[in-house]
Amino acid sequence: MNLSQNVYNQSVGRESPKFKIWRNAGLLLTYKCNAACEFCYYNCSPKQNGLMQVEMAITAWSSLKELADVNVKVHITGGEPFLYWERLIEILQEAKIHKLTPVDMIETNGFWAANEKIISNRLKILDELGMNRLKISCDPFHQEYVDTSAVRRLAKNAKELLGETRVLVRWEKYLEQPVDMKSAGADERDKQYVKTLEDYPFRFTGRAAGHIATLVAKDTVEQISKLNCSDAFLGAKGVHIDPFGNVFSGTCSGIIIGNVTRRPLSEIWQNWQPNNDKMIETLFRFGPAGLLDEAVKLGYKPAKLYAGKCHLCTSIRQFFFDKELYKSTLGPAECYR
Repeated sequence: MNLSQNVYNQSVGRESPKFKIWRNAGLLLTYKCNAACEFCYYNCSPKQNGLMQVEMAITAWSSLKELADVNVKVHITGGEPFLYWERLIEILQEAKIHKLTPVDMIETNGFWAANEKIISNRLKILDELGMNRLKISCDPFHQEYVDTSAVRRLAKNAKELLGETRVLVRWEKYLEQPVDMKSAGADERDKQYVKTLEDYPFRFTGRAAGHIATLVAKDTVEQISKLNCSDAFLGAKGVHIDPFGNVFSGTCSGIIIGNVTRRPLSEIWQNWQPNNDKMIETLFRFGPAGLLDEAVKLGYKPAKLYAGKCHLCTSIRQFFFDKELYKSTLGPAECYR
């Protein structure tokens, strides 16, 4: 497809920024995870639910191909995809049968890498099914829940079996110099959270907009009010699709811009424009500060400081969700509990 096939792009001038074609998609196989990291964009944890159906994954994958043709990149994430190994393999097998672009990347925290035999067997299957890269999460947040010995074992064997260029460890620094987060006290963990954030910044959405955001909050509402979200929506170039078919722009978890069980992904892209949805139009034009007046009238109490506009946005959206407002836009519940 080309840019002119989107209704928003048809409505703006030639020199105006255009809504980019989605070329990549992250398939959230599940919200369930063996970890509950403080920086998780999607509030994943052992208590969460959801498992993506094979048919839905293939339909979304195929529809993305309609949008971007050979430029498509699909990665599978979660939650923790390896909790549902059989479903992961079913999806990859069907993608191969349908001659879809091979999966670019599969993400894991490596908890399952108990021995070399398991690692070898699983990686050989993924390799045969066309996986391009394996991404291993390794950082102080995950090290609260996952033994570094398993992660180190996985990284070593994966590099030997797949080649170093096909294995990405995020972040290698913490694989070489792990942080003992399991035995650390609350104050010590907080200091490490802040230190990690200084080295590797991330967005304050999902659980990341909770405790950890308050540790580094330094922006006033007045400062944030100067920022809108137009660039974030127009320039995302990709989406995440959750186990229930909800489509999120980029990493804006919990803001539903469509659902692939109701409409093909290519059609969602073609028909997207900010004024389709009241909340999204406000975010597009004024940023999260544009939601404040309504929230305050309903009882929302702004904090003195926030860790940026995503923190403010998530805070207000959580308030609206708890009030059961904007039900078609705010969801699913897994992103807000």
